[in-house]
Amino acid sequence: MGEVVNVIVAFAVIIFIFRWATSGGDTTEQRSAADTLGFRPKPVTQVMIDTISNMFPDIPVDNVRYDLLRTGSVELTSNKILERGFLDAPPPAYYTLFPRETTTARPATATSTARPTDKKTQETLISRYSLQDRVTRGEVVQEDKIGGKAVWEDSADKREASLRERKAQMILAARQRMEARQSKPTPTPSTES
Repeated sequence: MGEVVNVIVAFAVIIFIFRWATSGGDTTEQRSAADTLGFRPKPVTQVMIDTISNMFPDIPVDNVRYDLLRTGSVELTSNKILERGFLDAPPPAYYTLFPRETTTARPATATSTARPTDKKTQETLISRYSLQDRVTRGEVVQEDKIGGKAVWEDSADKREASLRERKAQMILAARQRMEARQSKPTPTPSTES
């Protein structure tokens, strides 16, 4: 009888040591997150979330974070978006661990902060395509010549010149339409009593 008790105690100790060794050092917070979400969440950084959000700004941040918690990979998440066009919305239990952000504004990126805000320093289409001399001459572009089919030229240089000229005509025509619209007097609404 004494040997049976020793075997049972030894068996219980072995099970206890096995469970302790295979627990993986999870904290109670990680266990509760795994219990709440139904899977063990992978580590996700803000850089990963920003990367996906910058590539796909129409996907909600919570959907991105939830999928990254599942996959742990920016590549897998972006492939899923490209294949399906959307990401699954997180379950309600997700919001107990990650409350919704109160601000909807996205963090500023390096490209948006590097953009000049002064109108004087911004490059215009006229200056980009070197059309200042054509504007000062008052060149008039006929609307019926814009667009249409282009003639396929023999060489790449001729095709490039033709494309440049078509761009210039479209820019000048848009400028003419804008000037015509601005020169029209805007009707003032009359108030009747």
